[in-house]
Amino acid sequence: MNDSLSRRGFLISSAAGAGLMAAGRVQAAPFKTKLHKAVIMRKVTEEGLKKLKDAGFEGVEGGTVPVDEAKRAREIAQKLGMRIHSVIGGGAAGLRACQAYGGEALLHVPGGVGAKPIPEPWEFDIEFGDKTGHILRVVSGDNEKFKGYIEAHNRAMDSARESVKKLIPVAEETQVVIALENVWNNFCVRPELMKWLVTSFQSPWVKAYFDIGNHVKYSVVVRDGKPQTVCPPELWIRNYGPLVAKLHMKDYKLAADGKSGSFCPIGQGSVNWPAVRQALEDIGYNGWLTDESGGAWPELSKRFDSIIAGKDPGGKP
Repeated sequence: MNDSLSRRGFLISSAAGAGLMAAGRVQAAPFKTKLHKAVIMRKVTEEGLKKLKDAGFEGVEGGTVPVDEAKRAREIAQKLGMRIHSVIGGGAAGLRACQAYGGEALLHVPGGVGAKPIPEPWEFDIEFGDKTGHILRVVSGDNEKFKGYIEAHNRAMDSARESVKKLIPVAEETQVVIALENVWNNFCVRPELMKWLVTSFQSPWVKAYFDIGNHVKYSVVVRDGKPQTVCPPELWIRNYGPLVAKLHMKDYKLAADGKSGSFCPIGQGSVNWPAVRQALEDIGYNGWLTDESGGAWPELSKRFDSIIAGKDPGGKP
């Protein structure tokens, strides 16, 4: 027996989430959770932080730098009333830099699978073992074609777990969370599998860094030529619950047939931002929204404000 969600389970969960989201939109009470706006700034400078603050942002996600440099950057940020809340990558050095910045989490990318052929995004129908995280089935029907991918994914899962285990003692020492991000590396493309990885460590120092736009391309299945949404971003968020440590912000536009798409400016894609905001409220997420779309800061800040308020940032009804 495994703990993966069935297709039917995905649809039920998605429908329930949509109902909660709709209820949230009509309630009069304001959101209780507090969200903060940030961008990525690998090299933190006073000039850059000033411009960012003028645009309405509150902080940044920094890069891995020597501890002394991170401490100086922290002083600059504090002087301006800004925060360096997290660090992108860097392993143990990144954890130490994050501590020196005064940050809370290290973005860590686990796994990665290059074996081919792999299923098309809309074909995935994963079952996995709840003891090992190993994939037992990746599509419905005959899986022989994808045997190489399944084997490579299982090796990647084992490797990812070993690499994170080595970092946990440093995370405990520095009091910085290791936040595992979902990225475009053909690894853990369904939320219940990624959650299994995060929870497998049974450590408060391992959580999830959810990139809202990255897995939209896996959010549908195509049945009888028609796309059906089974795991949109808001379902990922509810699946993670309190495991969400950080969020990356970007959007992705799916084609009408659900079989292609591309990244796009926030608010112009397939992400249902009001549903995402309600999901964040429902799980009690108080934290940072860090842009990864690269939009112009003043306009981006306005779009973030709309999202935080529970509105569509693209002006769609």
